Amino acid sequence: MDAREFVFLLSEQWCLEKSVSYQAVEILERFMVKQAENICRQARIQLRDNKREFQNWRALKEQLFNKFTLRLVSCVQLASKLSFQNKIISNVTVLNFLQSLGYLHTKEELLESELDVLKSLNFQINLPTPLAYVEMLLEVLGYNGCVVPAMRLHATCLTLLDLVYLLHEPIYESLLRASIENSTPSQLQGEKFISVKEDFMLLAVGIIAASAFIQNHECWSQVVEHLQSITGIALASIAEFSYAILTHSVGANTPGRQQYIPPHLAARALKTVASSNT
Repeated sequence: MDAREFVFLLSEQWCLEKSVSYQAVEILERFMVKQAENICRQARIQLRDNKREFQNWRALKEQLFNKFTLRLVSCVQLASKLSFQNKIISNVTVLNFLQSLGYLHTKEELLESELDVLKSLNFQINLPTPLAYVEMLLEVLGYNGCVVPAMRLHATCLTLLDLVYLLHEPIYESLLRASIENSTPSQLQGEKFISVKEDFMLLAVGIIAASAFIQNHECWSQVVEHLQSITGIALASIAEFSYAILTHSVGANTPGRQQYIPPHLAARALKTVASSNT
């Protein structure tokens, strides 16, 4: 199971808001990046000083792998503590959940896990998420008299945002290929495209535009024009992103493979499309 899907399902089980799910994913991914950087740094030092110490690098990697589930759950628990609108997940709840998966930990180990995440991120865990951008733009659209009610768009946006998180790589790969008009981008082109992947405003307008198409495709162009006016993002960019989201979210083929969509999210997306057509 994908780590992001794990976070989403765990958040549903614990009745947490979507904002907590996205916050937990952002915390987890930044933590894993920091851990990967640390492992690579240790490996370079050991290879430079004494090649016989290479096994220490493997030990660090194995330790991270063995504690991954604990760290993931700690990220969800930390995210729940950031939101005043959600219940804080207690240590007892976390320990019982881990025990159900066969992991036996103590409260001390759980606290150490949280502290490890916090220290790795310099205690900066109140991270921005795409949902904040989506909700801000929906509020502005509502104020400007958008033809599609913001409340209807919001529900669809949440479903599509889940799907974008889970299909992140194939969606952005298709955007990269479309932007360079080449099916085999170079490594340099991929590296330059990282800034696009980190652009939450672009993601937000793509999510809202795709949601508007599902809710009322006849008013789609008007919504896109509103979004362009608010953000300054080119109409073509908004259209391209919304197209990528729509084609991937319904399981469309991308070159060479069929993308997997978790059943619970696929059912939710299809239900949204069906209800919009009745």
